[in-house]
Amino acid sequence: MEVSFSQEVEMLRMGAGETFHGEGILAITKALLQSGVAYVGGYQGAPVSHLLDVMVQGKDYMQELGVHVEACANEASAAAMLGASIHYPLRGAVTWKSIVGTNVAADALSNLSSPGVKGGVLVVVGEDYGEGASVIQERTHAYALKSGMLLLDPRPDLSRMVDMVEHGFRLSEASNMPALMELRIRACHVRGSFVAKDNQAPAISALHAMREPAKFDYSRLAHPPVTFGHEKLKHQERIPAARAYIEAHGLNEHFDGEHADLGIIVQGGLYNTLIRALQQFGLADAFGDTKIPLLVLNVTCPLVPEQMANFCIGKRGVLVMEEGQPEYIEQEIATLLRRRDVQTPLHGKDWLPQGGEYTAEAMAQGLLQFVNRYLAPDTTAISQWLQGNRDRRAAVTQTLQDKGQTLPARPPGFCVGCPERPVFSAIKLAQQDIGAVHVAADIGCHALGTFEPFSTGHTILGYGMSLASRAGVSPSMQRRVLSIMGDGGFWHNGLLTGVQSALFNGDDAVLLIFKNGYTSATGTQDIISTPDDAAKLAAADKWQSLAHTNQTIERTLQGLGVKWMRTVHTYEVAKVRETLVDAFTSDFQGLKVIIAEGECQLERQRRIKPWIASLLKKGERVQRVKYGVDEDVCNGDHACIRLSGCPTLTLKDNPDPLKVDPVATVIDGCVGCGLCGENAHAATLCPSFYRAEVVQNASLWERFIASVRGQVVRVLQPA
Repeated sequence: MEVSFSQEVEMLRMGAGETFHGEGILAITKALLQSGVAYVGGYQGAPVSHLLDVMVQGKDYMQELGVHVEACANEASAAAMLGASIHYPLRGAVTWKSIVGTNVAADALSNLSSPGVKGGVLVVVGEDYGEGASVIQERTHAYALKSGMLLLDPRPDLSRMVDMVEHGFRLSEASNMPALMELRIRACHVRGSFVAKDNQAPAISALHAMREPAKFDYSRLAHPPVTFGHEKLKHQERIPAARAYIEAHGLNEHFDGEHADLGIIVQGGLYNTLIRALQQFGLADAFGDTKIPLLVLNVTCPLVPEQMANFCIGKRGVLVMEEGQPEYIEQEIATLLRRRDVQTPLHGKDWLPQGGEYTAEAMAQGLLQFVNRYLAPDTTAISQWLQGNRDRRAAVTQTLQDKGQTLPARPPGFCVGCPERPVFSAIKLAQQDIGAVHVAADIGCHALGTFEPFSTGHTILGYGMSLASRAGVSPSMQRRVLSIMGDGGFWHNGLLTGVQSALFNGDDAVLLIFKNGYTSATGTQDIISTPDDAAKLAAADKWQSLAHTNQTIERTLQGLGVKWMRTVHTYEVAKVRETLVDAFTSDFQGLKVIIAEGECQLERQRRIKPWIASLLKKGERVQRVKYGVDEDVCNGDHACIRLSGCPTLTLKDNPDPLKVDPVATVIDGCVGCGLCGENAHAATLCPSFYRAEVVQNASLWERFIASVRGQVVRVLQPA
């Protein structure tokens, strides 16, 4: 019941001469097929999730071409797929979110890069870097440098991005080096068009299988002693071959400008932002015509020494626009120039931010110093623009301080009706009984529990690594430690690094697994414990959660030797609280696992909304549940909100003129999960919540009864 990409799948069928319109990441997907890719794998994650999602949903078409598509268990298994290209002329592509995904895949990438590849290899990584990122602030560049891989950073223009995919495979084959292609969020979601080509079916595939395997060749193994020879090959043959291809095919772009004695070297992915920043100075227009020459690095590793030197020779100054730190590119350019005795002044991190995303404003601050030194034009307007931005921020801060306020935080939160929210309510209530506990949090939707009103979680060390991360804490803590993990994290890493280790060492630990049926945070992709389509279609009660229909996690834990295991429904807050207390106070010494079941609300809504619409269209009776607050009973304590955090449970002015405190209210958007009532019961809060049944296409009898009830209520109400 994933999001449907049927239209996108049809776009992949476009042939030569047709014009493709769409997002950057979908253009990359089309380019893979145009390049004759033989196999595609990966692990979902922003901003490149759609690449794999579209191909998985388009498996029928992939099979027509002979392209094998695999949704991998994690990034390491995706990277290991690329081993097919070591011996065989198979073009392979995998994708994942970086830098965290590249960290997971590092072992396989190192062992792939050592012997090198025969078939072209392209790793499409979502470079989720900057203030809007959801991962640690690191860069993929270090992996390319340390392992001897190509690093492509295409200019965010669909035609250029597609060209770089096709060149990426050929460059990989010419140099025998695997290629990384980093795509920032802006590149993935940039919209544009390009003229499509026919898709190329791979010469070797499931449709045209090889009869015999390659002959044994020890030199193609990443194993000593041949790895010493591999290291020499990287620098003596592969990198020179890559540089020759880059220069011969003009992969890096040179844009001339009237100020020929100056220059800017920029990563390809930053080109659009740089042009916008130059516009503020009147040094470029919206079409990319620039007055300062630009060298756009669509390939940032390896650099071509002669290209760097030729661009810099004779210039009074060159500015390097490199996002993030350390400044790998700037340092390498400086070394290349000085070795050739090129004394052109080189600037970069001396004027630009050391770390962080290079927005147009951040670039403009560095450009201002560059322009003032070498052009000395009238920069009053740009200085006023930059100062105006600073003044506006300062004014807002001062206004709030004068009023004794701060800018209200707007942290992300769980979806309305999310099945994980009630568990965090139960955790807060359980700690009232047993005392505060150390909570090892994890990556996933449940990481939102670290925000208010729950503020639950001491560490996040990696996807599926919460149970492993508490191993050093547990022995030194009087009270048991709680580890939280999602079903996606369980299959990604948690089963082996956490559960297996805890059982092997006999650790006395408590593990809470959220079983919502999907890897929800990355787009609700299917996993091995997702209810199958037959279960969804055969559901007698479509209102019912389907999380319990797949018992793969339970059977796996039982087979591994877990002795203490409880399954609870997430919305039964009192029961979840009771189970948590039991786990923390039980005499059982060993791993205790609580499986909290509750279907992802997004998927549940996608399942039931079409069903409801079909019933209404046929004029059939539909009954749904909605919750509300009795304003006369609400006492304005708002403990219900502090224990819930649901966006539809909020405040409004008290209708009683004699009362000052606002009352709680349930606004439109409520999906009827019942958490507010469950919390009120479990925490013994005021009985102000009511449950209403909304009936559409009611029967005549129901309409008559409702009419009578309405009249009775009006009679009983005071005038």
